[in-house]
Amino acid sequence: MITISLKKIKECKTFRIEQTFLYVLLLGLSLTFHPSFGTKLSPSAKVSLITYGPGDDDISSAFGHTEIRFVDTELGIDRNYSYGGFNHHAKGFILKFLQGTLPYYLAVHSLADALPYYQQSNRSITEQILNLSHAQSQQLFDALEKNYLLQNRYYQYKFYYDNCATRPRDMIAAVCGDSLEIPTKSEMTGKSYRDWMNEYLEDKPWYQLGMNMAIGHPSDQQLNGWNAMYLPDQLSAQLENATVTQSNGRKIPFVKSKQALFSSVKANTEYRSWISAPDGVFTILAILLIVFSIARYVYNKKADRWLDLTLFGVSGLAGWLLLFPWVIRDDDVTSWNPVLLYLMPFHIPFIFVISMNSASPTLRRLYFAVTAGLILGGMIFSKIPGVFDFIFPAVLLSRCLLNWLHTHKN
Repeated sequence: MITISLKKIKECKTFRIEQTFLYVLLLGLSLTFHPSFGTKLSPSAKVSLITYGPGDDDISSAFGHTEIRFVDTELGIDRNYSYGGFNHHAKGFILKFLQGTLPYYLAVHSLADALPYYQQSNRSITEQILNLSHAQSQQLFDALEKNYLLQNRYYQYKFYYDNCATRPRDMIAAVCGDSLEIPTKSEMTGKSYRDWMNEYLEDKPWYQLGMNMAIGHPSDQQLNGWNAMYLPDQLSAQLENATVTQSNGRKIPFVKSKQALFSSVKANTEYRSWISAPDGVFTILAILLIVFSIARYVYNKKADRWLDLTLFGVSGLAGWLLLFPWVIRDDDVTSWNPVLLYLMPFHIPFIFVISMNSASPTLRRLYFAVTAGLILGGMIFSKIPGVFDFIFPAVLLSRCLLNWLHTHKN
């Protein structure tokens, strides 16, 4: 028994040694095939911030993009470090995206590789050369190279708090320390996350409506300059006015020079069909539904339960879709959403229960009275731009009133 135990112990130790050896070997190989790791930059190396303007391709391009660029002509280095890459074909993409657990990654490419795409997409490209010391440049380069190692490059993206702009912001601030002064860092902007977001979605009204319906009360937090730098344009603008203190105590502008690598042609968005925008669509639908409901009640004494099943059923389904991210997400972006007061998830199944012939008048009156109260609360606290926050709840409210009157009268 003792001999067997000693043999097993030796086997376990051997296995652990082999595991350690394999780990060290794999780590060594990853460093071997990553030639820039451990590179010492020359004194002539330049560090710049690349800012790409907003695009019209899809919602992911609507807020712009930030990259950190290193150019060292002596070593033949021209590398852009770009946070925010993700795989559309990843397994379980939709679920992970809703959960906020979709793995994003740091990508590296040359500026020449990126230029054609952004130019064809009509997105402006600006480069700001940063006044970093050689030691600071090396420290930032080493940090990015370490982050680019395969075991480090993936991270959990957070829309407001950890994105393509906040990562460069935080890394630059870390290497500069107290020497970097951003005058607007602590100043209040007078805008919330939602307000800043809406500025970029003005020309995309359906995207704007969808995003505003999805985000909750934390998005209404008033921001200072530092938090507003979750947007690439804000990061660029605030660093433009920043200063850095050199080792001799001299204070100089943090941005050494700025140049436009490509200027986008502003699209003509002055004319926009009101009928095809959310405000037009929901206003027309609301008028038709309210007029129809009143006419049916006044002239035919009908409450039309099929219409209630449709409207409150759709509202309940939308509510469940909005509640789902709140429950499963790791961050608070979609939490405490006042839209759920009028898009109440529990309309499914309650609307079907109270629409049955067996449902008592008292139960029906109670349901529509409580629903009306919740709808009014949603109209007060929700902050969706445009008329949706008033028009759609008003339709539901009119249905509650007609049903309450119809049930009470009968």
